[in-house]
Amino acid sequence: MKKQEFYDHKKPRKLMDQVSDVMRLKHYAFRTEQTYVSWIKRFIFFHDKKHPREMGEPEVEAFLTWLAVEKHVSKSTQNQAFNALIFLYREVLKKPLEGRIDAVRSSKKQRLPIVMSKEETQRVLSGMSGTTQLMAKLLYGGGLRLMECIRLRIKDIDFEINEIRVHSGKGDKDRLVPLPESIKPALKIHLERVKLMHENDLSKGCGEVYLPNALGRKYPRAGKEWGWQYVFPSSKLSQDPRKKVIRRHHMDPSTLDRAIKRAVKLAGITKRVTSHTFRHSFATHLLQTGTDIRTIQSLLGHNDLSTTMIYTHVLRQGGQGVKSPLDSLE
Repeated sequence: MKKQEFYDHKKPRKLMDQVSDVMRLKHYAFRTEQTYVSWIKRFIFFHDKKHPREMGEPEVEAFLTWLAVEKHVSKSTQNQAFNALIFLYREVLKKPLEGRIDAVRSSKKQRLPIVMSKEETQRVLSGMSGTTQLMAKLLYGGGLRLMECIRLRIKDIDFEINEIRVHSGKGDKDRLVPLPESIKPALKIHLERVKLMHENDLSKGCGEVYLPNALGRKYPRAGKEWGWQYVFPSSKLSQDPRKKVIRRHHMDPSTLDRAIKRAVKLAGITKRVTSHTFRHSFATHLLQTGTDIRTIQSLLGHNDLSTTMIYTHVLRQGGQGVKSPLDSLE
């Protein structure tokens, strides 16, 4: 039996397990790990379960072309699939894709962001209540992305100088955004309830939260400290999918998405409003009040000013700001 156990221990790990191991070693987010694993599986099944070691640039090219031509995926989705395969070959298989890949590329459609007026924003927020309303106000008041709001920690909020520090946003960048003065009283009451929940967890031997990167190893007790707890925790304890320990994770983003959808319907708004619409509205309304475009770029965390400039187009009402000749007829 011991001899058999020894041989089982020496068995090579499955490919998907190897992918997860490397991604965790390099501190990739769990959602990114899930996404990359999903794309790698689709790539393998597309080629009739052929092992990636037996494939290379031609098979990658065929898969990416299929995504563009047959599945009509967006440019960003195709790039995501390509990045997953680049990671697989370079980091896991140690067989980098060095040849030319002439896949048919998905075209990037130029779309203007959907923006709510200030009056529409107020109607949607009024149709929400409790924690989800608080979160939506932060999305709009600070220009946060959905997951940036969901992953906020207690220590990220500074009530003294009305500031929120966003850690590891898109592109793994940190930035500072405003904490709306009007939200502070409700947010403080919310945090009092969260603290009671945390103290109750501690009394039961729980109360630990996930720590990013290697902080958990460097500061093993920090996971139970108040400052590291999520501002918007889940209502239930759950098992960490990586460490297999019981923790209180952050709220599921679908909870906020559903609340926004209900509020939009209640407000009678026919636009396709999502959590990201609050961020678009934040930027556009700042432009309307004369805020400098460079300041907005910094608040949104954009690398390129051209990305922020899209909001200047939204301000051109009525077809590029041109008055219709019909309105000139008597």
